[in-house]
Amino acid sequence: MCQICVTKMSTRNCQGMDSVIKPLDTIPEDKKVRVQRTQSSFDPFEKPTNQVKRVHSENNACINFKTSSAGKESPKVRRHSSPSSPTSPKFGKADSYEKLEKLGEGSYATVYKGKSKVNGKLVALKVIRLQEEEGTPFTAIREASLLKGLKHANIVLLHDIIHTKETLTLVFEYVHTDLCQYMDKHPGGLHPENVKLFLFQLLRGLSYIHQRYILHRDLKPQNLLISDTGELKLADFGLARAKSVPSHTYSNEVVTLWYRPPDVLLGSTEYSTCLDMWGVGCIFVEMIQGVAAFPGMKDIQDQLERIFLVFGTPNEDTWPGVHSLPHFKPERFTQYSPKNLRQAWNKLSYVNHAEDLASKLLQCFPKNRLSAQAALSHEYFSDLPPRLWELTDMSSIFTVPNVKLQTETGESMRVFGKNNSYGKGVSNSKH
Repeated sequence: MCQICVTKMSTRNCQGMDSVIKPLDTIPEDKKVRVQRTQSSFDPFEKPTNQVKRVHSENNACINFKTSSAGKESPKVRRHSSPSSPTSPKFGKADSYEKLEKLGEGSYATVYKGKSKVNGKLVALKVIRLQEEEGTPFTAIREASLLKGLKHANIVLLHDIIHTKETLTLVFEYVHTDLCQYMDKHPGGLHPENVKLFLFQLLRGLSYIHQRYILHRDLKPQNLLISDTGELKLADFGLARAKSVPSHTYSNEVVTLWYRPPDVLLGSTEYSTCLDMWGVGCIFVEMIQGVAAFPGMKDIQDQLERIFLVFGTPNEDTWPGVHSLPHFKPERFTQYSPKNLRQAWNKLSYVNHAEDLASKLLQCFPKNRLSAQAALSHEYFSDLPPRLWELTDMSSIFTVPNVKLQTETGESMRVFGKNNSYGKGVSNSKH
């Protein structure tokens, strides 16, 4: 059940977002979302998904961002300084970090792989260009202020903040890839045990921020960083929102189209943790099936049609209040009947309890979506070691014995479908 509300704030058009999309309007040709992914042999949609290419996020902490030269340092935004000599590297100073290579560039920031001269560790430097007439981008202020207070193994760690006249630099821990690139490298669906570990970590990180009244609002594979040991870390909090006063109304222009829930597509501005949980369901299906769950090709109308094709066209019986949503016009939509999820994504049937969990995350009626905390207790995870539920916030799941990523073979899901033995004979072992 979703319980958290957030405040109304206007947002700039920023990284990780489509350019502002009015519901049921056509996306401009130069702004269409594209994907590159090997398709599975099963595709329930008529539109050929082999025409689709994915663009990686511009706003990943370590994967993707425009820069200008470092200017005079502002004395106001210095975090903590080394107690050593005045000439030694210090936190909060631009010359304490060496840029090694550019990782990516976006419309308002550039990301570099770098090295800290303070402790010698690799870092990701997100250099945000400041316009004198506009000041610091609000999304950057929001991201920095939220991340400073979040300390969790499954959330990217913000090490330092450097403020100069020309730039604001956020210094993150370095993580070498993201889930989108990982899936592109291992097409056709990931190893089922790896899917389980990635999903567990995603839910663990979300549960942490949801308990602190923070929504991510832009969940997608590009914003989930993957370390070389398999740790998954939530990144790109530029659209995240924190609760301050009990207001329900704010922008519905959030979440990349493919991972945007139907209530937001239909114009709802009253949402809570339910918003993030729809994205979790889409990512879960994509990891198993090897293809995006709802890869809309044209506009929001097309996106909704793809969702309704699987879950049925909603009415007041299946979705109380749907007729009051600003952009729900029944005559615009084909009338579909609901289907079993395995009819749309056949590989869900290969993994015990996967279809049930996906169905509880992908509920069109927002209040019916499973929370992150409840999802962690779903039977799908029942064969994982009980110690995973006892870890402290900053402890990695890979500190638990026998928890490790499996080798991706490309054939693991197909073979797995024949054996279908994963998790058999084990139930509720964590309790």
